[in-house]
Amino acid sequence: MANSNYCDQDALGLAELIRKGEITAIELVEAAIERIERHNPTLNAVVHKAYDEARAVAAGPLPVGSFTGVPFLIKDLGAQVKGWPRTSGSNYAQVAADDGDSELIRRYRASGVVLLGKTNTPEFGIPGVTNSERLGPSGNPWNPEHISGGSSGGAAAAVASGMVPMAHASDGLGSIRIPAANCGLVGMKVTRDRTPICEVSDGALGFSVHHVVSRSVRDSAAMLDATGYAQIGDPFQAPAKSGPYLDEVSKSPGKLRIAWSGETPSGRPIDDEMSAKLLETVELLKAMGHEVFEQGLGIDYRGLYRAQGLVSASHFSANIKRWVELLGREPAEGELGPLARRAYEAGQRVSGQQAFWGWQQLRLVNRQILTTFEGFDVYLTPTMSRPSPRLDWLNPLTVALRDFDRRQADTYATTPPFNFTGQPSVSLPLWQSESGLPIGMMFTGRFADEATLYRLAGQLETEQPWKNRHPPIWG
Repeated sequence: MANSNYCDQDALGLAELIRKGEITAIELVEAAIERIERHNPTLNAVVHKAYDEARAVAAGPLPVGSFTGVPFLIKDLGAQVKGWPRTSGSNYAQVAADDGDSELIRRYRASGVVLLGKTNTPEFGIPGVTNSERLGPSGNPWNPEHISGGSSGGAAAAVASGMVPMAHASDGLGSIRIPAANCGLVGMKVTRDRTPICEVSDGALGFSVHHVVSRSVRDSAAMLDATGYAQIGDPFQAPAKSGPYLDEVSKSPGKLRIAWSGETPSGRPIDDEMSAKLLETVELLKAMGHEVFEQGLGIDYRGLYRAQGLVSASHFSANIKRWVELLGREPAEGELGPLARRAYEAGQRVSGQQAFWGWQQLRLVNRQILTTFEGFDVYLTPTMSRPSPRLDWLNPLTVALRDFDRRQADTYATTPPFNFTGQPSVSLPLWQSESGLPIGMMFTGRFADEATLYRLAGQLETEQPWKNRHPPIWG
C-alpha cells in the first residue's frame, strides 16, 4: 500500500479502510513491519518482534471490533502475551515465554488489533526515561539524541514515528503522559482500575494504570471503550461510564471552570518556554469560552513525596521478593540496575509502621486534592517542566544518582499526584518548542470523569490541531 495511506490514518481510519475493502489486514501488517525495520535501528522502540505470528493472525479470521486488522504493539512491562518473552527491562526478572494472555491482552485482541511485538521500557518502569542495561535507550523521533520519555518511551517512539498508529502503554507516576509529551502524542492516564491490571503486584499499590498512546483523541477514546470495564475480582472497580467515550470526543464540553498552575514541588520555576506555552494555553481556553483562573493544589509536596517514597520503596521491595520466590534466588551482583538496586535495598529498610504511615499520609493528601477539585472541572499544568532533554543528560546508567534524581524532579514536576489520587489525566501535544520538540499540556479531571477530558481534548484537537505535525523520523 502507498506510504501515505498508512501513516496519514489513525487506527480508526485504518480499520474503516479495511471494512470498506480498500486494504487488507495483511497489507497493514506488512506496512508496519517495513516501518519498524526502517526506523527501529535509530529509535530502538521495538524490542521483541512477532512478525510471523502477526502475519498468521492477519490472514484471519479476525474478531469484529473497532480496530479490526490494525497493527498494535505491547509494552514489555507487566502485560503477559502467550508465548512471548517478558523482560521488564531487567537482566534479573525475565520470563522466557508467558503461559497465557493477561485479561487486558484478551480485550485488545477482541478489539481486532493484530499484535506485532513488544516495545522498549526502562527496568521495572522506574524512571521517566526509557533506557536500561537490558534493552538500551529509546530515542525520540523528533530528535534521536533526546529522550522519548518513560516508562512507555518505546511505545511513544513507535507511534510518533509512524510504525503503528497506537500502542499499549502504562502509567505509574506519569509513564503514559510523559512519553506522550516528549513525542507529540495523546496520552490518557485513566482512572484507577478503569482498565484491568496485568499483575496483582502491579495493581496492589494502585498507582499504575494501563491504556494507550495515540496520535488522535478518538483512538484513545475508542480503545478505552473496548477495554475500560470492570475485571472480575478487582476489589476497587472504577465507577461505570455514562456512555461511549468515543461519543464524548465530538460533544461540546460546555463552559468549563479550569484552574491552571505552574507550581512545582521544589518551588523552582518551570522552564521559560514551558511557562510561555502554559500562558498561551490559558488564552486559548479563554478564547474557546471557558472560565480559566490561576490556582494551585495548595498541598505539602514535601510531605506527600516523603509518604510516597516509603510506600513505593516497600512495594518495590515486595515485588522483588516475589521474583526471588519465583526464580529461587536473590539477584546477583550487576543483575539489577542502579535505580532498581537502590529501590530494593531501600524498601528492605522500611518498617511496617513506616509503610502504613506513608499510606495514611497519602490518603490524607489525596482527600485534600480531591476536595480541591470540587471547585473546578479541570486542572491545567504543563506535562513536563521543560522540553524533551538529551539522552546523555538524563541517563540513569551514567549520571550520578543524586544528580539524576534532581534532574528528573526538575523535568517531571506535575504528573505523580494524580496517580496517587487515581484521577484521569491527559497530555495533549498542543505546542512545539523553538527547537522543534513537542510540548504537551496536561489536563486533569475529577475522579472517574474521563468524559469531560475527552470532550475538552476533542475541542482542543479541533482548535489547535496537531495531525499534520510530524517528526523528522516519520512515515
